[in-house]
Amino acid sequence: MNRILPLLATLLLASMPAGAQPTGDATPCGTGRVVIDRDRDGVADRGERGLAGVRVSDGVEIVTTDRDGGFALAPVPGRTWFVIKPAGHAFPRGADGLPRYWRHVPQAAAMTLRFGGIRNGDAGCPTFLLQPQPRRPDTLDVLVLADPQTKTRAQVDYYARDIVDPIVADGTQAQLGLVLGDVADDDLSLYPELKAVTTRIGIPWLHAPGNHDLDFDAASDAGSLDTFRHHFGPDTLAWEEPQATFVVLDDVVYRPGQRPLYVGGLREDQFTFLERYLPTADSRRLLVIALHIPLFDEPGRETFRATDRARLFGLLARFPRVLVLSGHGHVQRHVFHDANVGWTGASPLHEYNVGAASGAFWSGVADAAGIPDATMADGTPNGHARLRIERDGSYRLTWHPARLAPSADAVPAMALHVPRALRRGAYPAWAVYANVYMGTTTTRVEYRIDGGDWRPMTRVERADPRLLAENVRDDEAPRLRGFDRSPEAQPSTHLWRGALATDLAAGPHRVEVRAFDAWRGEQRASIGYELQEPGP
Repeated sequence: MNRILPLLATLLLASMPAGAQPTGDATPCGTGRVVIDRDRDGVADRGERGLAGVRVSDGVEIVTTDRDGGFALAPVPGRTWFVIKPAGHAFPRGADGLPRYWRHVPQAAAMTLRFGGIRNGDAGCPTFLLQPQPRRPDTLDVLVLADPQTKTRAQVDYYARDIVDPIVADGTQAQLGLVLGDVADDDLSLYPELKAVTTRIGIPWLHAPGNHDLDFDAASDAGSLDTFRHHFGPDTLAWEEPQATFVVLDDVVYRPGQRPLYVGGLREDQFTFLERYLPTADSRRLLVIALHIPLFDEPGRETFRATDRARLFGLLARFPRVLVLSGHGHVQRHVFHDANVGWTGASPLHEYNVGAASGAFWSGVADAAGIPDATMADGTPNGHARLRIERDGSYRLTWHPARLAPSADAVPAMALHVPRALRRGAYPAWAVYANVYMGTTTTRVEYRIDGGDWRPMTRVERADPRLLAENVRDDEAPRLRGFDRSPEAQPSTHLWRGALATDLAAGPHRVEVRAFDAWRGEQRASIGYELQEPGP
């Protein structure tokens, strides 16, 4: 195999951001190499050897490198070649801060799209570089962001100061980051600025596309992610770490001219990739599926195609540990798929529908720093999630409200609400409410008053009264209190209620709440109310 062309291609690629490729009219090359970049200079130097046994894909076909690191793959126009990262290795980063693991095959006739699409392709023979990783901690720490969803440069600034700056200041030890779609909010020209903000965190980032990442001027679903792919790489990919295998999927099916304009689902080429890749994945690792639209349907309508869900479930069922991460809803939910919805695995399939970094679309009253409150419709504060995976495939999840140090053990697990004053002796119709951000239907939540006995709280599906009060304040204000008012409160899946005692002495009383979090153990919060004697 001629190794001069791959080397020249690598020298050119090394100076370009991931996804940006040189133009050319030559016939696309159907061969390439994967090389160990031992001196970590981002260039395939003379004497650096190829790496055997590495899988390379175009999102449909999967080939494996030979003993010299070489591979052959037919250059299908419009597809994206990428390396499936093997555990124990890393990719060098491009000028844009993203890992360099893909290249675009030139399209036969590139579309003219408002936001540029894939503006160029690479007709050369690529050399992909892998760097050996030093021994890493047994625990893999992953940052998970859903729906940054910035529509303006002002919102990019909110995202930077509200989400990214506290993570950077905390000196995060995370080794990988996932963005679960809706990187932007229809204005894809913001991608370079968003990449610059996110990559300040200094870890490799993988991006799933969302429905607000589409090229809406594309003629069909097939070209609707060209601008996204230009900036972030393949829309379907696999990535391996010692603790887990990550599969990132585009699950937004664009339907121009129809209503609704999109639906959750997968393409036939994605199923082909999954059918070829998943049988080779190590079942001893946790399998993480990262996508945008949840696999479950919203009440009363099909939001993810049932046939696609059943087919995906069939491919995943053999894995003993699977975690699905989704976004899109701008609320926070845990769903456990079981036989009632067609899941046939040995245990229920856990889907964590991650709350949004943008919260309720950067709405609500701004604080002293000018950043909107952004509380979501279920009462969850905006923020990011953290996924910690052990060598045995077990995992822990935490939710980190915005502007708090992400690694702090004391990140608040809940928010409480009580009426500030009650009449002493009144019928006990009023309650303390606990919005336990990571709560599930099986979470045990208890409360006590003034250090008394612990009593169970009742899980209720109703609106968080804290957000209801904010809705009232917005209603009564003669002018907008922010750029957009807070969202209309909707029933929360993680709200608990406990009746407040009114037969105690007049004066202040303290309510303590404890929730037994599945991953962090016992979490506590407290709040006060006052009993008052009735006036004359």
